[in-house]
Parts: sequence; C-alpha cells; structure tokens
Amino acid sequence: MGFTVLPFCLLVCLFHVTSGIYFHLSDSKPLCFIQDVPDETLVQGVYRVENFCPKSHMFRLSGHTFHVNVRDPNSEVILARAYSSEGQFVFTSHKGGEYRICVSSDPSSWLGSRRLRVHLDIWTADHAINYGEVASRDRLNDLQLRVRQLSDQVQTIAKDQNYQRVREEYFRQLSESTSKRVTYWSIAQLVLLGLIGFWQMRHLRSFFQAKKLV
Repeated sequence: MGFTVLPFCLLVCLFHVTSGIYFHLSDSKPLCFIQDVPDETLVQGVYRVENFCPKSHMFRLSGHTFHVNVRDPNSEVILARAYSSEGQFVFTSHKGGEYRICVSSDPSSWLGSRRLRVHLDIWTADHAINYGEVASRDRLNDLQLRVRQLSDQVQTIAKDQNYQRVREEYFRQLSESTSKRVTYWSIAQLVLLGLIGFWQMRHLRSFFQAKKLV
C-alpha cells in the first residue's frame, strides 16, 4: 500500500500548479485565454493592473477599470463584469470543456500612459477555496480542516480523472470516425480509378475499331 503514496502526492502537487503570468495591454482589444476545466469546478482569477509611470520608469498600481468576459464551451457568456484595478473574479463550470477567458481595459479610464501591465493567476478547484473562511464558518480545528482539504482534493482528482476519461473517449471516437472516413475515401478512389480505366479501355477499343486497326 505504501508504494501508492508517492504517486498520489505527486498528482496532488501537480494539480495545484497555477498559471501565473503577466502581459501588457495597449488598447481596448481584449486578450483571451483558454482554460480546460472539468464540470462543476470552481475557477478563480486573481489579477493586478499596473500603469507605467514615465517619470520613474516603473509600473505602479493603476485605477483602471478591468473587464472580464468568460464564455463556456457553447460560447455562452457566463461572466461579464467590470472590476477595479486589483482583485479577483470567480465562476463555476457547469460542464466540462474549454472556457474562454477574455480581459480588457476601458480606454476612457486611462490617464496619461497607455501602457498597462496585467498580472493574472488562474486557480482551479479546491485551491480557489479560502479554507480560513471555511474553518471559521464551520468551526473546524486544524485536524478537521486538514481532513476537509484532503477530502476536497480527492474529490477534485476523481472529477478530473473522470473528465479526462470522457475526453479520451471523445478523441477515440473521433479517431475511429476519421479512420473510417479515410478508408472509405481510399476505397472510393480505387473504384473511381477502376471506372476511369474501364472507360478509357472501351474508348480506345472503339477508336481502334473505327480506324480499323483491330
């Protein structure tokens, strides 16, 4: 039983890796990211918008409006809201698939510099849960809180594995469908080549007969 502990721990650690990035905004055109999320999963985005200061040549916290637009795999908007220059946004996936997260800034709120730098971290599942608030609300001690965290992690891993199995089944069916189409197309090409060859032979035979060469 002991040999299963290390892979399990590694899987838990890998699951909590975040996508911490920063990028620059220069106009109102949104920048979009694709996040692959299982169903019924909490997703949290933590951001900070900074403005370039020409005098100090440094980026500092700005007062710009930050727009977030999230679309589900069916391209339906599930979140569209304007936020302050620093904070977080949260949504829950109601079906597994690729979620499109687009961010932008309102140019009318820009003062002076038109260079913005945005820091963005996207967290999924139990890592987006504030367990400090959970412990206070449910009056959990340290041991009970740790059990709750491990239980949530196990549920999250099981949910992610189920989602991956669904995706594997989808791609397997897609591969089989593509393989069948390739096979049918190859057969159709062979049949077409055979018909063309038969027609050419009859045409040549008629031509030779007309010229009395045969």
